[in-house]
Amino acid sequence: MPVFGDTYSKYYNLLYKDKNYQEEYDYIRKIINKHGARKKNILDIGCGTGKHLKYFKDDGFTVAGVDASENMLSEAKLYLNQNNDLICAKASEFKFSKKFDIIISLFHVMSYQTSNNELEKVFMNVSEHLNKDGLFIFDFWYGPAVLTDPPSVRIKRLEDNEIKITRITEPQMRYNENIVDVNYEIMIEEKKTNLIKNIKEKHEMRYLFLQEILSFAEKAYLLYDSTYSWLNFTCLTEKSWYGVVVLEK
Repeated sequence: MPVFGDTYSKYYNLLYKDKNYQEEYDYIRKIINKHGARKKNILDIGCGTGKHLKYFKDDGFTVAGVDASENMLSEAKLYLNQNNDLICAKASEFKFSKKFDIIISLFHVMSYQTSNNELEKVFMNVSEHLNKDGLFIFDFWYGPAVLTDPPSVRIKRLEDNEIKITRITEPQMRYNENIVDVNYEIMIEEKKTNLIKNIKEKHEMRYLFLQEILSFAEKAYLLYDSTYSWLNFTCLTEKSWYGVVVLEK
């Protein structure tokens, strides 16, 4: 089944109802503020159902989004009350007729780009869509931390008035490729009928090292600005499973 398939995206918001979008927005906003609050034009690569963009839109930003899932975008259009500038495309292939002051890519979208070729294309595409002095802010799986503390089997249970969800995550390391195969088994039980749907997906995730990120950025004429541990402003360490990078055009 494809990554973020039709049924998976339908239950996406429930699966991540405990995700603190407000905190993440506040954090990215602080990064933007450090570079000048005049920047009010933003593109979100991998925008999903539009949760991050809604905060930016409410704060006066002109927002645009890209996602590879039509289902996610359909929900985003409703959530944002916006049809324009929300397009279905891969991170390496989207095209807009305008450029942006800020491009963000969160929830490890960059780690879904598992080949060097695809990463190079994404960085080049971002560069082509950034205004001069524009910012590219993205998070990623940080290689040294992933190798220090490899992912393990996890079980997540959630429910609302209509369904119960159990998600089992079984990772497999591919050390020679810097990739983790994240195998999901999702069991969805309808409370009224007791019917159970089973969904299986494999997400290939690449953990990245700072030096290779800087190499891709340099090829795309993007300048390195800063790197932090996710959700704070401390340096990356072997405990920083998630990192964030700020690049400038």
